[in-house]
Amino acid sequence: MQMEQELHASNPTPPSPPQGGVGPARLAILLSGRGSNMLALAEAVRTGVLHGLAEIAVVFSNDPAAGGLDAAAELGLPTASLTSRGRKREEFDREVVAILQGYQPDYIVLAGYMRVLSPVFVRAFAGRIINIHPADTHQHQGLHAYECAFDNRLPETKITVHLVDEGLDTGPILAQRVVNLSGADTLAEVQRRGLAVEHQLYAETIRELLNKNA
Repeated sequence: MQMEQELHASNPTPPSPPQGGVGPARLAILLSGRGSNMLALAEAVRTGVLHGLAEIAVVFSNDPAAGGLDAAAELGLPTASLTSRGRKREEFDREVVAILQGYQPDYIVLAGYMRVLSPVFVRAFAGRIINIHPADTHQHQGLHAYECAFDNRLPETKITVHLVDEGLDTGPILAQRVVNLSGADTLAEVQRRGLAVEHQLYAETIRELLNKNA
């Protein structure tokens, strides 16, 4: 078994105890790539709509080489990684759950995490896993949503924020917002417009969820 775990922080300290409704909610952000949604959420925590409501307990990736880990470390955020390559899904998820539980998160925030979560993971954090999906989850589940919108020349798409259940993009919808794709003549432009909405909607939806559950 190969395991790679890395911690980065300007002043590393042990994880804080659970907030129990007092103080900022602890977010564990999971990513697999460059982490653009993570960066937007980090800015929202630092100076935006999540300031005072949330803190980032850890940024985790299933790819130790993910650019998002380096970006998080540059911000002084704790990071952890465990390679998923060659691993069985449930076995891998059990180890990830153990790592994340060490940071005592209130919510798991999926931000470009390119793994289908097993029931082992979902049950460990039931009702506390949030995902953002670049389509209407009633119409398109899984990968390549922006590519689908571009290939079919859709005039608009929707960004969806939802809670995660044991299905694939089937959990309760928390928020949706339309992305106008009129005149978007390249896939890159479709993605640019979509990400601009993602970065705003995700933070705003998490704020509403935290306020509701305060």
